[in-house]
Amino acid sequence: MQISMPENVRKIIEKLEEAGFEAYAVGGCIRDSILGRRPNDWDITTSARPLEIKALFRRTVDTGLQHGTVTVLLGGEGYEVTTYRIDGEYEDGRHPKEVVFTSNLTEDLRRRDFTINAMAYSERDGLVDVFDGMGDIEKGVIRCVGNAEERFTEDALRMLRAVRFSAQLGFSIEESTREAIAKLAGNLSKISAERIQAEMTKLLMSPHPEELRTAYETGITAVILPEFDRMMGTEQHTPHHFCTVGEHTLWALINVRADKVLRLAMLFHDMGKPAVRAADEKGQDHFIGHPEESVRVANEVLHRWKFDNDTINKVKCLVRFHDLRPALTPRSVRRMAHKVGGAMMPLLFEVQRADILAQSGCRREEKLHSLEMVGRIYEEVLEKGQCLSMKELAVSGKDLIADGMEPGKEIGRVLEALLNDVLEEPEHNTKEYLLTYSRELRNSPATNII
Repeated sequence: MQISMPENVRKIIEKLEEAGFEAYAVGGCIRDSILGRRPNDWDITTSARPLEIKALFRRTVDTGLQHGTVTVLLGGEGYEVTTYRIDGEYEDGRHPKEVVFTSNLTEDLRRRDFTINAMAYSERDGLVDVFDGMGDIEKGVIRCVGNAEERFTEDALRMLRAVRFSAQLGFSIEESTREAIAKLAGNLSKISAERIQAEMTKLLMSPHPEELRTAYETGITAVILPEFDRMMGTEQHTPHHFCTVGEHTLWALINVRADKVLRLAMLFHDMGKPAVRAADEKGQDHFIGHPEESVRVANEVLHRWKFDNDTINKVKCLVRFHDLRPALTPRSVRRMAHKVGGAMMPLLFEVQRADILAQSGCRREEKLHSLEMVGRIYEEVLEKGQCLSMKELAVSGKDLIADGMEPGKEIGRVLEALLNDVLEEPEHNTKEYLLTYSRELRNSPATNII
């Protein structure tokens, strides 16, 4: 098998070989090359020790000498070169207690997580596939190298990685590997929030985010996202749904574009439903207030997973307004856009469409048509340049002060009243009109301003 490597990777391997060492591109880059995917990174493994690597290359960075890793800088890029190693005992389910260097490539490959990630390649020796990673690629299987329980005991995150690779590649998880996950899933409690976040994001952004169901079935979500388990157990006895809240969420994930904020919004949009579910006298379920409760849960989980504030705020916005259905009038759509924010409106339309497509067929065409009409009205509002926010008002606080208002909280209240008026009547957004109206407001009792 011929694998096309970047020129710099080839040069590094050749230089190590010329110095009498073994060297191979290894891991995910080989897997992705075989699958016809573009590798994100090219890692190199070698029999050379760290100091020997450093002596061969002019520019290096000591990335992790204790673990045998040196970053070689070539052509403005960095390439991690790691000495063959055997990991010692894992005491915390995350890190080996010690690392022992070895001159045996097979021993280095043996410590890796899955067979599809335990292949190496060089132009001199071709593909080195000791654990039949190629066979598992051909079968579409995720299988641990060696004993699955040992691999997962070494690093518990590998269990979530198995599901993530399944979602990214469309592979199934081999039975003994899956059984080991179900047995050891509780060990994921030892894993840092940052590592959980990274894997969950990759899973959600994959072509098969519905593989989150596998994480549920194997007990992974019970540890890292118990809120999802509650959704999977919450029925929806309503004409608008045909499955549990959790299954609806999986369908919604499939139906939305692979964007981080959008996929997270679909994961959380109904997560508050279990807490507010109530049945009427006819046995029909209602979920009054679920958007607000879903925002609360999303905020809690996203902070738990250490997401950045920008992502958190955008997801919360989409979750809060995912059920907002304005009347099909420009006035109602302007008010909707003001609440949601112009930058978030296109994303909200995508969320609402995915939500509808994940529901039952009850009034589906009517719902989709209504959503399309809201979108058209919104486009018309934008084309006409109608005011949707405070910054688009024809007057500012400075204008009000120049017109005789005293600086203070009253300015904010007047501006809110002016914006409220303009959202109703867009043609009122002129400096002349708004200053005149502001004087009327200032001469009215304070209770009448807003």
